[in-house]
Amino acid sequence: MTLAGEQKGCAMPIPMQITRFNRVVTNRIARPLAGRVAPFALIHHVGRVSGRRYDTPVWMFADGERFIVALTYGAETDWLRNVLAAHRCDITYRGRTEHGLVPELVAAAPATMPLPRLVRIALRLFGVDQFLILRRA
Repeated sequence: MTLAGEQKGCAMPIPMQITRFNRVVTNRIARPLAGRVAPFALIHHVGRVSGRRYDTPVWMFADGERFIVALTYGAETDWLRNVLAAHRCDITYRGRTEHGLVPELVAAAPATMPLPRLVRIALRLFGVDQFLILRRA
C-alpha cells in the first residue's frame, strides 16, 4: 500500500455521466438505507468553502478499528476533498454514529484490501485502486 498522493495522474474509474446519475437518482434511493444497513453508510463532512454540513452515502466496510471506502469515483470528489481538508469526519454505520475519524488516502490493489471477495473482484474490473481509510482518533 502507498499513499494515494504518491500516484500522479490516476484516472477516475467511473465516468462522470454515471457520477451525475448516481448523485441525482441512486443517492436518493440509497439514502434511507445509508447508515443503517451495511455496507451503506453516511459520511458527515463540512464544505471547504461553504461551511455547509453534508451527508454523503457511500459503501463502507469495517475492518477492526478502521473503516474502508473504495473510491470508485477517484480522489477528486468534493466530499473526499472536504474530508481530507478537515482532517476528520463523522460517519453513521450500522445505526451508530462515530465522531472524529481520521482519514488516510491509500493507493492499493483491491486484492490487498480486507473486503468481501466479490467486492474486490468488482473493484478490480472497474480499475479502482484508491481507498479512504478512516480510523478512530
